Amino acid sequence: MMFRLAYPWLLTLWGFITGWFVWRLKRKPIGITYSLAARLSPLTSGAGQWVGKIPLILRTGCLVLLVFAAARPQLFNVSREIQSPGVDIMLCLDTSGSMQALDFTLDGKPVSRLTAVKKVVGDFIEKRELDRIGLVVFGTQAFTQAPLTLDKGLLMDLVNRMSIGMAGDKTAIGSAIAISGKRLKELEAKSKILILLTDGRQTVDGLSPAEAAEALRALGIKIYTIGVGGTEPAPFPVKTPFGTKIMHQRVDLDEKTLTNVAEIGRGQYFRAAETGRLQEIYDIIDQQEKTEVKVKEFLHFKELYFWFLVTAIILLLVEIALRTTVLRTIP
Repeated sequence: MMFRLAYPWLLTLWGFITGWFVWRLKRKPIGITYSLAARLSPLTSGAGQWVGKIPLILRTGCLVLLVFAAARPQLFNVSREIQSPGVDIMLCLDTSGSMQALDFTLDGKPVSRLTAVKKVVGDFIEKRELDRIGLVVFGTQAFTQAPLTLDKGLLMDLVNRMSIGMAGDKTAIGSAIAISGKRLKELEAKSKILILLTDGRQTVDGLSPAEAAEALRALGIKIYTIGVGGTEPAPFPVKTPFGTKIMHQRVDLDEKTLTNVAEIGRGQYFRAAETGRLQEIYDIIDQQEKTEVKVKEFLHFKELYFWFLVTAIILLLVEIALRTTVLRTIP
């Protein structure tokens, strides 16, 4: 809750009240002729003088509170209604054995391709606060790791739990595209997007990537494809009887197929050979697929003037009571 005054300019009247109060304090009191004035000397003590000012102080306090009440003090809070047509995004990530290649870096240290992908994908998810995002992982098989959801905390946790070989060591790109399309088909959204990331080629018999892409095109789903890895042999950790050694192996990235899939899906193909480029690619997609957001703000007020008004009336009544009884003035 926050505090405000609806008419704060009314507080300028406090200046006039202050001036009136000072004038009343300094004004010479009304005098009377009395033959034995010496007997009235006790009333001239400091304490006696201030007792006589109590009605004036009460009247001033009453006026101050009345002005404050007129300014309408309020407690309020703000609620927001966010209207967004929404974008449904399915992330389709390769977790096959080749994703353990150590040709990416984070903080100056070599990391596996999957580790770099998890970091960049996590940053992408955090940016898309208002969109439903799902996750499909694939290797020899393809399965839904997370359905389309607005729960970014859950999604981030599932991304962090991805591991090499969790879906097998081969690459079923066609099946991964088909499963992603099935998830996107089930919900209505202004825009539906599939982001496919892999570092290899189709090595499993069955539905081809092109056939799956044609099916998604018919559903109005746009496809972005990302090929991961450089053109040179990549370093892989290999376990030997003498410990883990680094050996260089070539990974066959099928850029022709990925380019064809992106063209069929009316999207775009990107090549990412290092972490910085991978981050740039997700930033490009983020800019191209902007979500329109309309925000309506609602203010909820609680009026407080009543309490100041009641207090002012009480002060006025106390002043009247004192003036007509114990602090009655003569004449």
